[in-house]
Amino acid sequence: MPSSTLSARWAWPLLLMPPCADSAMQFQSLADKAGVSFRHDASKSEAKHLIEAMGAGVAMLDYDGDSLLDLYFVNGADLSEVVQSGAMDKSAPRFWNRLYRNVGNWRFEDVTAEAGVAGSYYGMGVAVADYDGDGDQDLFVSNFGPDLLLRNEANGTFQEVGAESGIKGNGWSSGAAFLDFDNDGLLDLFVARYLDWTFSTSRPCGASLPEKRSYCHPREFGPATHALYRNLGEGRFQDVSDITGVADHPGKGLGVALNDYNGDGWVDIFVANDSYPQQMFRNVEGTRFEEFAIRAGAAYDAEGRDYAGMGVVWADYDGDLSPDLLVNALGRQGYWIYRNSRGHFEPRSDESGIAEISDLRSGWGMGLVDFDNDGWRDLFVGQGHVMDDISDSDPALSHEEPLMLARNLFGRFYDVASQAGPAFQRAFAARGAAFGDLDGDGRIDVAINVNNGNAVLLRNVSGSGNGVTVRLVGEGQNRDAIGAGVRIWSSTGPQQHAFRGSAGSYLSASSPDLHFGLGEGGRCESIEVSWPDGTTRTVSRPEGALVVIRQTR
Repeated sequence: MPSSTLSARWAWPLLLMPPCADSAMQFQSLADKAGVSFRHDASKSEAKHLIEAMGAGVAMLDYDGDSLLDLYFVNGADLSEVVQSGAMDKSAPRFWNRLYRNVGNWRFEDVTAEAGVAGSYYGMGVAVADYDGDGDQDLFVSNFGPDLLLRNEANGTFQEVGAESGIKGNGWSSGAAFLDFDNDGLLDLFVARYLDWTFSTSRPCGASLPEKRSYCHPREFGPATHALYRNLGEGRFQDVSDITGVADHPGKGLGVALNDYNGDGWVDIFVANDSYPQQMFRNVEGTRFEEFAIRAGAAYDAEGRDYAGMGVVWADYDGDLSPDLLVNALGRQGYWIYRNSRGHFEPRSDESGIAEISDLRSGWGMGLVDFDNDGWRDLFVGQGHVMDDISDSDPALSHEEPLMLARNLFGRFYDVASQAGPAFQRAFAARGAAFGDLDGDGRIDVAINVNNGNAVLLRNVSGSGNGVTVRLVGEGQNRDAIGAGVRIWSSTGPQQHAFRGSAGSYLSASSPDLHFGLGEGGRCESIEVSWPDGTTRTVSRPEGALVVIRQTR
């Protein structure tokens, strides 16, 4: 195995200057041409129900096993009769969640009806995993209303089995993640909850005149209790929120991310909270969770204030092989990077350049992704203020905003959106975002769910497709190998590390594959996988841009 040290990461010349135009990342907007006609319908009303403003997630998954990533968009529901009847009607096709099958060559076909995945209730987020270990990808959909567990029947259809499986979620669910928190080989489920809000407890906010009504601030409502379900096998789950301590720490949760931040072999959970302290649930040997964000230094901003945490990424941005945290927020709060220093998190928004480019931005779906394959993870953020009338009170802010694209040069970020293509010159009320290689060309593409708007699909056509994608196949029930760590060595640079999670961004699920840029002319020398059970496997000089690694004993 090639030798490498952490200091080598910083031995490269520190050319910390704005990137040149010839190194720009480029994207094409292809939703219409690709057949992705999805439009999110928030069922906006004069009453301004708070759920209308929050949008929904999107997933990339290979539901039919053809090695092409398909797309699943979550949608709202008709709220026109909800005050009188309490009903959230999703029967009209305009409110369906939508599944698009990838048929290759940037063509997608809508298979929602035949797959049986239109959903019910008011949709929020999505998580993806093979929770029953039968070899195909299943879907969990969080709702305002009962949550859904859609079991893949391996024949192109899904069966809703939430209630019979023991998933009894109700209220306002948001971000979710499959994980094996107790390392028993079965995938459990964590579900964040947003607010203690209902239509009956909703109240008018803003000016007293109906035409001046605004969406209420989340401070107007109390926190909600998150849920943790243990997988008992044979398709059954048990709510263990109380006995694991998760229920002791309600929050105002939106984005969820997973990692093993302290390297102890147990998966930890981070919850981005809106106008409430951020939460880090430290896994104590699979028996309980400690809420650890304050002690870890990641609960507040650098001034000790809470903020509107929306999307979250838990990954290494500075190349020291430790998972850092990035949480976005609303305009005038800035986005927050917390650098992991031996398990303690230190604010680095100013030093990283994020503070400067995010001050007047409002973030949601987000990814740290090496779009240009230079070995450094770049930053993409879908943006737009939650309040559709924000410019009335603050003209510097906007409900619809351009997408953010920031190139990572040696751990510092530079805004390069102006070079990235026409899609980055438009404004959106972006919400969920998912990332993956939709066409197998070695470049990571983006799908975005826009609140009350048309979906955006971005094809990455940046110059270099020189990367390696690692696909893990675990043993037993955890075939997705969620909880595994992957480290690579390349010929042109030092080590890189990634964690196989099942969440991140905002209410969304990205490709399960792990992608690493190799730099100009580089090749992958070695890949080391640390499996969830503590065993390791090393593959030397792998061939091809896609490397499938199976767990073997």
